[in-house]
Amino acid sequence: MNKSQTIKREARSLLVLGLPLAGSQVAQFAVHTTDTLMLGWYSVLALAQVTLGAQILFIAFIATSGFAFAILPMVAKSMAEDDPLSARRATRMGLWLSTIAAGLLFLPMWFAAPILESMGQDAIVAEGAQDYLRIAGFGLWPALWGLVLRSYLSALEHTGVVLWISLGVLVANALINYALIFGYWGMPELGLQGAAIASVIAAGLSLLGFVVYIQRYFPEQEMFARFWRFDRVATAAVMRLALPISATALAESGLFAASAFMMGWLGHLELAAHGIVLQLAALSFMVHLGLSQAGTVLVGKAFARRDWAAVQRIAAITMVLSTLAALVAILFFLATPNMLISAFLDAEDTLTPEILRIGTLLLIVAAMFQFVDAAQVVALSLLRGLQDTKVPMLIATVSYWIIGMPISYVLGFVLDFKETGIWLGLVFGLGVAALLLWARFAVLTRAGVTRA
Repeated sequence: MNKSQTIKREARSLLVLGLPLAGSQVAQFAVHTTDTLMLGWYSVLALAQVTLGAQILFIAFIATSGFAFAILPMVAKSMAEDDPLSARRATRMGLWLSTIAAGLLFLPMWFAAPILESMGQDAIVAEGAQDYLRIAGFGLWPALWGLVLRSYLSALEHTGVVLWISLGVLVANALINYALIFGYWGMPELGLQGAAIASVIAAGLSLLGFVVYIQRYFPEQEMFARFWRFDRVATAAVMRLALPISATALAESGLFAASAFMMGWLGHLELAAHGIVLQLAALSFMVHLGLSQAGTVLVGKAFARRDWAAVQRIAAITMVLSTLAALVAILFFLATPNMLISAFLDAEDTLTPEILRIGTLLLIVAAMFQFVDAAQVVALSLLRGLQDTKVPMLIATVSYWIIGMPISYVLGFVLDFKETGIWLGLVFGLGVAALLLWARFAVLTRAGVTRA
C-alpha cells in the first residue's frame, strides 16, 4: 500500500470513529444547552442562575473526568496488545475512582451559595445557583460512570451506540425539561429546579443505556461481576494517567469558570449573555473533542505498535478535520449572531436587546478562538494517546492561569474593555497552550522516529 492509500485509509478510519464521537459529544453537551435555552425563555434571572450553577457543576465534572479520559488510551493500547483483561481492570477501577470523586465533591456543591457570595456574586443569583446544584449534583455520579463506559466503548470502536444513546437522552431531557420548567402536561412548574431534575434523569438514562449494551454485547468481559474487588495495580495505573488529565481539564474549565465569575462582577445581564455564548462556543468545541478522541484511540494503537509514522499521519489528519469544523463554526458565528443568541431569549423581555448586544460582541470573539481552541484540544488528546500527561498539565496551567487569566482581568477591568476584554484573555491563553502543546508533540514524535 502506497503512502496516498495509507493516508486515505487512516482518514476513513478517523472519520468512521470520530464522526459518531463528535455527534455524541454535541448531543451530550446539548443536554446542558437545553437547560440554558429553556431557562432563558423562562426568565433572565433563571438564565443567570443556571449559568453560574452549571459552571460549578461542570468544574466538578471536569475535575473528576480524568479517570474516564485515562481509560480511552489505556483500553486502546490494551486491545492493540490483545490484552482485554487489562482493559477490563482499568475500566473497573475508573468506575471505582469516579464514585469516590463524586462523593467528595457533593458537599461543596450543596453549600455553594456562601462560597459564590464570598467571590463577589450577587446573593440572589448565588442562592438560585445553589438550589440548582442541590438537585443537579445528584447526577454527578451517573454522569461520571457514563463517561467511563463511553470511553471504554469508544476505545473498542463501538461509537455508533454511543451516538444513539446520546441522541436518545437528548430528546428525553428536552421533553422532561419542557414539562418541569414550565409545568406542562400535568407536571408542576418548577423552573430552575425542574431543569436540575431533568439533568439528573438524563444522566441516569445515559448510564443505563451503556450498562445494558455492555452486558449484552460484551458478557465475556464480566464488567460488573465481583465489582467490590479492589485492584491496587490497575488503580495505580489509572491514577498515574488520570490525575494529570484531570488537573489539565480543571485548569481549562477553571479559566472559563473564572471568566463567568468576572462577568458576574459586571452584572447579571453580562453573565446571562456570557452563558449563552459559552454554550454556543462549547457546542462547537464538542466537535473538536469528538474528533480528537478518535485521534487518541488511533494514536494509542499506533503507539502500542511503535509506528511513529502512523502517529504523525493521524495527528495531521485529525488537525485538518478539526480545522474544517472550526471554519464552519466561524461562519455560523459571524453570519448569524442574532439568530443564534435570540434562540435563548424571550423576544418580549425588555432586557433582551441589551443581552443581544453584549452577546453579539462576545460571539465575534468566540469566533476568533475557534482555531486555537481546536488546536489545543487536538494536541492534548494526541499526547494522551502517547500516554504523556504530566508535561501537558504544566503547559495548560501556565497558559491558562499565568497568561490567560491575568490578561482577561487587565483587559476587562484595568483597561475597561469589560466583557470583550475578558474573552480576549481567553483567546491569548488558549493560543499559547496550542503552540506549546504542539511543540511538545513534535518533540516526542521526532524522538520516537529517531529511536525507531
